[in-house]
Amino acid sequence: MGQAVMKDATAGATVVALPGAKIDAKADAKHGVVPLPATTRKPLSQRLLPGLRAVLVNVLPPLVTVLLIALFWQIAASGPQSSLPPPTKIWEEAKDLIVEPFYWAGTQDIGLGWRILVSLQRVAIGFSLAAIVGVLLGALVGQSVWAMRGLDPVFQVLRTVPPLAWLPLSLAAFRDSQPSAIFVIFITAIWPVIINTAVGIRNIPQDYRNVAQVLRLNQVEFFFKIMVPSAAPYIFTGLRIGVGLSWLAIVAAEMLTGGVGIGFFIWDAWNSSRLSDIIVALIYIGVVGFVLDRLVAFVGTIVTRGTLTN
Repeated sequence: MGQAVMKDATAGATVVALPGAKIDAKADAKHGVVPLPATTRKPLSQRLLPGLRAVLVNVLPPLVTVLLIALFWQIAASGPQSSLPPPTKIWEEAKDLIVEPFYWAGTQDIGLGWRILVSLQRVAIGFSLAAIVGVLLGALVGQSVWAMRGLDPVFQVLRTVPPLAWLPLSLAAFRDSQPSAIFVIFITAIWPVIINTAVGIRNIPQDYRNVAQVLRLNQVEFFFKIMVPSAAPYIFTGLRIGVGLSWLAIVAAEMLTGGVGIGFFIWDAWNSSRLSDIIVALIYIGVVGFVLDRLVAFVGTIVTRGTLTN
């Protein structure tokens, strides 16, 4: 390798020596050989250290908090006067619900995983309808002064009605538990979508509106090319609030409408005095709600290119 480089150098050319080439230093200076800097590869431990540090920072604090809560719970609920079961007793009584969430032994004897999926199906339908209608109504209220004056007071009154207050009317109108539960989800999730979308539309910079006038965009083009991209951070903020309210509403609605959802399971477990099953179901509900919020936030971050605040 060194001989080939020296041969080229004697011809009068400037030779670049590869890393690791064995050439005499005096010959390098004499014949114009320019050594490339040697590429040093970091050890595996140094390459894994940033990722390990990020995992510890994000995982370790909540894990320690959960362990401390479980320890305090175990101590507080172990007394003879305690009416709530400690974590060890919950594991003994509801172990099957924890380790086998997707077992199927009958119409009602099914795992919590299947019940969660049934509830999520209702939430998906109701929340999707609320997102579509909410964005359209929010755009109308935010764009039109007369629409805001006429509809905004009505929305502000209706959004204060508790979700379960709509259930008797929905049962009377649809006469079926499935569409009634979906309607409760829809009417619960639509208000934050409308309000946040309207705020986002009103905050569109005037320069964007001027560009739309110069380009002579019609209402449909203005909606998809100007309004939606500009108000996307506000829209997804409303969607995050709406999906959380949807999950709360479906659990409460299923307690009254029955079926195989997670809400009816909690009510049935209460009637059977199975407190351990209720606590396990509450943990499932919390985890699923957290995942739904993070999922909508992730989609919003992609759509808004990172401008959505978490």
